[in-house]
Amino acid sequence: MDSSSPISVQKALKSQESAPQSSPKPQSLKKSFVTSLMEATTLRTPSFKEDSYFTSHLKPSEKKALQELKDKLQAASSSCCSMWGIPLLGGDEKADVILLKFLRARDFKVSDSLHMLEKCLSWRKEFGADTILEEDFSGFKELEGVVAYMNGYDRDGHPVCYNAYGVFKDKEMYERIFGDEEKLKKFLRWRVQVLERGIEQLHFKPGGINSIIQVTDLKDMPKRELRVASNQILSLFQDNYPEMVARKIFINVPWYFSVLYSMFSPFLTQRTKSKFVISKEGNVAETLYKFIRPEDIPVQYGGLSRPTDLQNGPPKPASEFTVKGGEKVNIQIEGIEGGATITWDIVVGGWDLEYSAEFVPNGEGSYTIAVEKPRKIAANEEAIHNSFTSKEAGKMVLSVDNTSSRKRKVAAYRYIVRKSATISA
Repeated sequence: MDSSSPISVQKALKSQESAPQSSPKPQSLKKSFVTSLMEATTLRTPSFKEDSYFTSHLKPSEKKALQELKDKLQAASSSCCSMWGIPLLGGDEKADVILLKFLRARDFKVSDSLHMLEKCLSWRKEFGADTILEEDFSGFKELEGVVAYMNGYDRDGHPVCYNAYGVFKDKEMYERIFGDEEKLKKFLRWRVQVLERGIEQLHFKPGGINSIIQVTDLKDMPKRELRVASNQILSLFQDNYPEMVARKIFINVPWYFSVLYSMFSPFLTQRTKSKFVISKEGNVAETLYKFIRPEDIPVQYGGLSRPTDLQNGPPKPASEFTVKGGEKVNIQIEGIEGGATITWDIVVGGWDLEYSAEFVPNGEGSYTIAVEKPRKIAANEEAIHNSFTSKEAGKMVLSVDNTSSRKRKVAAYRYIVRKSATISA
């Protein structure tokens, strides 16, 4: 590791202290059928690459289909039609992006694409989708940031939508939201509003960001009770928002989901399967860090993003590191002046290790201050946020001790130091 790096590593095994070695390999265990299935579908990095939407990249047959769709839409429309504020017959590149989404959803079959597009236009008018962002869903405030919400971007700049329906295992909550047909309709309108917020951030431009990322948390999701709502949401999104999702990440996946996936996987197209990422419980942070920076991942999933962060502008970037099995990692933040206040966030995916923080003064004879005494952090604990004001110059040392585990873990931290305000005489 570079000498200028603030991170130092201590190995747990004596034989490792003299020279760096790779972390010890775990003992081989007999794998059950279910375990094998989980591993086969876990942390799958998809080969899917989002289309650029440059017409110059289209095959001759695809260019022909695009022009045919435009001609047929022109002939079928008595007035100018638009979608997401973009005139579909305007002849510009933004219209091409939308039309290509419908064509790709129907394998460039022009008649099928036109039929899908016309049905979508009719649905948007009837549903009031173009004005749904203006609607007030005050009755769903308790679901904001919990059930479905936009939060940050992935590493490529796609807006990320999180979905988690575990709260509906509570029967009272379920009845309050899905108790009758009218309530279900209102929930669907609210859910469409969340999606439209994400689509509002898209570029609809060749080479730009033209789709979102969906992260779905399957933990505690009541399957039977939500079957009707889930089917309606799925059908509504498939029919009216084609090619709007670049990647679907399923987290906290129970074992039976992987068994089901292995069964219906042969019936899915390669394009659809290439968008799926499936991660079992315990691998959430490791999976999400592959696609999303930790400062954009909600704290409940091993990230550093809290709802209140949005009030302070764009999130401060975090530094990422890994903690191997059998290692203790010390992060040293030096150059802290006397009277300055340091504020930090730190998280380790699936913690289950020991953490501590101490301030080490520069002056000889000064005592190290235990800011946070060593304590075991549970697997489900969220990121630690703390601050300390120093009376003298020194350094802060954040320590994560993974010596009792053999599992490699992803981690991140960030900090800011504010000097004390001085008043001149």
